[in-house]
Amino acid sequence: MPESRAQEPFEDRLSAALRDTGDRFDADRAALAAGGLARGHRTRLRRRAGVLGGAAGIALIGVGGALLLPGGGDSAGARQTPAAALTSSTVPSPSAAYSGDDLLRALKGLLPEGAVGQEEAQGPGPGPGLPPYARLVFDDGKGAAAVGVGLGRVEPGSREVRELTTCPDRTFVAYDACTTRRLADGSLLMVFQGYEYPDRRVDTKWWSAELVTARGQHVTVNEWNSPAEKDAPITRDRPPLSPAELEKIATADVWRRVVDAIPGEPEAGEEAGASATPSRMPEPSGEGIAEAFLSLMPEGLDVVTKGAQETGYAYLVVDDGKGRSLVQVNVQPDMRDSRDELYGDAERRPDGTLVATSQGPGEKGGAGVVMWTVDTMRTDGRRVVISAFNTGAQHQEATRQAPALTMEQLEEMALSPRWTRVR
Repeated sequence: MPESRAQEPFEDRLSAALRDTGDRFDADRAALAAGGLARGHRTRLRRRAGVLGGAAGIALIGVGGALLLPGGGDSAGARQTPAAALTSSTVPSPSAAYSGDDLLRALKGLLPEGAVGQEEAQGPGPGPGLPPYARLVFDDGKGAAAVGVGLGRVEPGSREVRELTTCPDRTFVAYDACTTRRLADGSLLMVFQGYEYPDRRVDTKWWSAELVTARGQHVTVNEWNSPAEKDAPITRDRPPLSPAELEKIATADVWRRVVDAIPGEPEAGEEAGASATPSRMPEPSGEGIAEAFLSLMPEGLDVVTKGAQETGYAYLVVDDGKGRSLVQVNVQPDMRDSRDELYGDAERRPDGTLVATSQGPGEKGGAGVVMWTVDTMRTDGRRVVISAFNTGAQHQEATRQAPALTMEQLEEMALSPRWTRVR
C-alpha cells in the first residue's frame, strides 16, 4: 500500500518479509516524514502479516465453496491432535526440512473444531529464503476466517525482539487490547487485538500472537474476522480464536522444532564475491532526540503526551488551548546517498543546508487532518524532518483548523544547531 512504500527509506534494518515492500522508494517527503513512531509500530504489526507471505493471498471462498475438515474427513470424523499430526514417522528430524503439509497438519491439529479450506503452506527450504508459514480459511460454524502462522528467528535480546513484543502506542495505532508478558521458560508473548485498517474505514478485525523464545525462535499467529486480510466481506463479529487460543497455538512446541530446522544464514563473506560494505552511521537515540525536541518547543504549549523510539524518532502531543496537535521529528545521521532524490527542488541555504517544505492532507485517514512538514539536510548528510498535525493522533479526525506550530516555527526548530549534538 502507498504508505508502506513511501516509508521504506526509514526501514533499512527491517526484514524482507514485510508485506508491502517491493516498490522503489519515492520522494514524497510529506509521507516520509509521517513515519516516525507510527513506522516502528506499524512495521511490527505489518510484519506479523508479512511473515505469512501476506494473508491477502488466501483466496476468498465463493458462495457454496467447500470447506474441508482436517485430514479430509467430515464433521463426525476424529480430529487429529498436533502430536498425531507430527509424529516421528511423518516429520523429518530437525536436520531435515519440514514440508508445508507438515505445517498445515500441525496448525489444523491446534485449531478448535471446525472446517478448513483454501490451504497454503511452505516449510523451511534447503537454503535461506522465505520463512516457513501455513495459512488457511477456518470456519467454526460462525463464519469463515483467515488464520495463519509464520516462523523465523530473531537475535535474542535485540531491538527487533523488543519491537515485536511491545504493545504499540495508541497515539499511532488504534486497537482494542494488547498484553505482553514473559512466560515461565523466558519467552516473551504479546497478544494483540486490533484492526486491519488503522482508520477503521473497513471494520476488519486483526488479532495476533507474537512469541519470541529465549533462544530467538519466533512464532507469529494471525487471524481475521473475514476469509481474507483485505478486500473480503466481514463474515463474523470477531476472529474465531480467543486470546487464550491464540496463545495456545503460538506456544505449541512443534513450531520451535520447525524453527530449529530453518537453514542458517550464510556467514559474512561466505558467499562468492562477498565484500565488506561500510555500515551506515548509527541513528541517534530516541531519548536524546526527545530531550532536544522538548527543549526547542515554543513557549505557550502544554505537553499532553510524549514518546520516542529507541533511535531516530520522537513525538509530542501539545495543546495551545485550541486543541491537541501531534508534532514529530525524524533524525537520520547520513542521507547523502538519497540527497538528489529527496531535495531536487529544495532551497539551498548559504551554509549548504537544504530545506524543503510541504503542506497537505494527512495520510492516515483521519477526517480533515492536515500535515505540515519541514525537511532539512545538512552538508554532512544529517537529516531532520519535523511535521505537525491538526490532531493529536493521525488516524483520528482533526481537532483544530491548523497545527499548533506555524511553518516558521517548524523551520526554526529543524534548523537548530542542537540536532548536530544529538547522538
